[in-house]
Amino acid sequence: MAKKLHYFHLNGLAESIRYILHYGGQKFEDVRYDLKSWPIKSVKDTLPYGQLPLYEEGNKTLNQSLAIARYVAAQVHLLPTDPWEQAVLDAIVFNIYDFWGKILVFIKENDAAKKEVIKKEIINESVDFFFSRFEKELKANKGFFNGKLSWADFVLVGIVESANLFLGTEIEKKYPTVLVLVQKIRTLPGVKEYIATRKPYAL
Repeated sequence: MAKKLHYFHLNGLAESIRYILHYGGQKFEDVRYDLKSWPIKSVKDTLPYGQLPLYEEGNKTLNQSLAIARYVAAQVHLLPTDPWEQAVLDAIVFNIYDFWGKILVFIKENDAAKKEVIKKEIINESVDFFFSRFEKELKANKGFFNGKLSWADFVLVGIVESANLFLGTEIEKKYPTVLVLVQKIRTLPGVKEYIATRKPYAL
């Protein structure tokens, strides 16, 4: 069954999905669009809610990055079978996306002065608020959010890398357990090979 993932040539909300697919050895078409050319009307008009990413599997489509990540994670055994553990990981990824929400405010601001104020607030306040908590949870669970590798770990790494790109920083360096997790994900079979061949991301 043919699989496609549609997104920009950017890490953004799709890199964690790409990592999961590559880690799971899934064959898929990695369809990428130039962000500077967006919106491409012929593409945007075909999207359920006019937004990327979009995942296709045969004649079925799925939008929303977390729904896609959770689905592909289930296919490659990165989702726990226990409903409570599933809910705990769902809560974690929503917390990760709460942090990403701060980055989105920064991305969408066009006024240079306001943008700088938002960036300082993120780096000086938001990062530690969220990452001190991520660090604590990882430490308590053998370096993973669920005691072993799961989709939530991939989501965190994807958001860390995306935030770093937009903020021009390296968030993980101040949080040793997060840093170790980032390094682990990047060196996983499939992921390592993908990273070695992908083209650099730039804004």
